[in-house]
Amino acid sequence: MDAATWTVVRLTAQLAGLTTVLLLLIGTPLAWWLARTRSPAKPLLAALVTMPLVLPPSVIGFYLLLMMGPNGPVGQFTEWLGLGRLPFTFGGLVVASVIASMPFVVQPLQQAFEAIPERTLEAAATLRAGPLDRFFTVAVPLARPGFVTASVLGFAHTVGEFGVVLMIGGNIPGQTRVLSVALFEHVEAAEFAAAHRLAGGMVVFALLVLVTLYLANRPPRDDRADPGGAR
Repeated sequence: MDAATWTVVRLTAQLAGLTTVLLLLIGTPLAWWLARTRSPAKPLLAALVTMPLVLPPSVIGFYLLLMMGPNGPVGQFTEWLGLGRLPFTFGGLVVASVIASMPFVVQPLQQAFEAIPERTLEAAATLRAGPLDRFFTVAVPLARPGFVTASVLGFAHTVGEFGVVLMIGGNIPGQTRVLSVALFEHVEAAEFAAAHRLAGGMVVFALLVLVTLYLANRPPRDDRADPGGAR
């Protein structure tokens, strides 16, 4: 693997890692609220979070490009802060990836929080555990499989995302050129040997992701069902 390919892999890993961390920080309280609230605004917010699953990535990228551009509200705000424009920068890729991968983190966490029995939280409350204490000492440990699933899916989806990152980041070597864009460029240039190497690596990566999810979500073996043990 040459230096250029290693740069692409490193940049992709950095993007996916940073995006996953940000998604966990943003998505955890959002998923907790969606799992616990009875607010009439819940369906609307849940729909907004889920929209990247049904919208074409090019549509998301197009509207993000308009919002982050010089005439968009986000672009004008970042210019006012002195941060410059986000399109075709690594920072823009991070923002776009967070939005595109949001449902892959929020939904597993929401399902994990919804699976926690209400009586468990009520029991903690009777022991004078406050809301934050109940969340961090009861809810988070019980939702551990959800956190594993959310982290793996968020990371994997960011690695494989193409449409959004191409529209927001373009194809700038060392700055915004990630694996999916590099693969597209190799195919477009009929460099099929290089394309095979990248595609094969992503297939192996996808297989490892699925195996990890299976192992993380596999129910623990209960030997009590067979008191005598295997004979």
